[in-house]
Amino acid sequence: MPHITLRQIRIFDSVSHYQSHTRAAEKLHMTQPAVSMQMKQLEENMGVDLFERRGRSIVLSAVGEELREYSTDIIQSYNNMLAFAERVKGHETGHLTISVATTANHFSTRILSAFSKKYPEVTISLDVTNRQRILQQLDNYEPDLVIMGEPPKGHGLISEQFMPNPLVIIAPPDHPFAKKKGMNIKDLDNQKFVVREKGSGTRETVERIFKDAGIGCTQAMEMSSNEAIKHSVAAGFGLGVVSLHTLELELNNGHLVILDIKGFPLERHWHVVTRQGKAVSPVALSFKNFLLKEAHQYTHHEGMV
Repeated sequence: MPHITLRQIRIFDSVSHYQSHTRAAEKLHMTQPAVSMQMKQLEENMGVDLFERRGRSIVLSAVGEELREYSTDIIQSYNNMLAFAERVKGHETGHLTISVATTANHFSTRILSAFSKKYPEVTISLDVTNRQRILQQLDNYEPDLVIMGEPPKGHGLISEQFMPNPLVIIAPPDHPFAKKKGMNIKDLDNQKFVVREKGSGTRETVERIFKDAGIGCTQAMEMSSNEAIKHSVAAGFGLGVVSLHTLELELNNGHLVILDIKGFPLERHWHVVTRQGKAVSPVALSFKNFLLKEAHQYTHHEGMV
């Protein structure tokens, strides 16, 4: 099989264009003998004549004409590859695989939309799922990045806080506690609650807070999503604890109210997480930086409490 280098292809293409070793050498910043030598080696490797001499000029042979079609395609593809590499280096293209906790879906889709408008050539795969599934994905090195509450320790995870995640206690507007001010957490003793499934970060936090306060609650229903909790609380099944970031619509339409309880909102944080040892692509790094700098613009909770 003939050995042909990219350098020879570029020289051949230039000689073909200018029909002159001398002009090609000038454009390529080479000496004329070096160009002639490279073309002689190319012809020897292929075992055919690529040029015909006509007086002082040279023209392509029939084989040379056909070879130039390939050389033009190769050089164009190579230049396209260089342009692609520059875009990747500038974080302007690539694929982003991201998983988001269901609680964070309300604002994360806004952030992803803004990022997509800034980098339209980036393609995104988004999985909105529960905490347990996210931890499984991280164990398997699947997502580039994860948006979730505080991750567990000791799982080989790298996390960084990027935004507050206030937890509030919600009730239907006709609940006896709906208009009370300055309530104490002990006033919630033995109240019915609609709760998240076991393993949920929100549930673990609430159970810890209630245990520290020495109070208990009756589990009215167990739900796998915040949306289900909000609907159940609005229907009167009990109180609920959810992220303030998920309540904009329900508070505006009067379907739910936030109880005024000392110690709440309970301040937690959203984290951007990846698995230790997983390579972070340029586009994933770009999104992470975008998230750290811009996330606060895409939540609408100020003035809601």
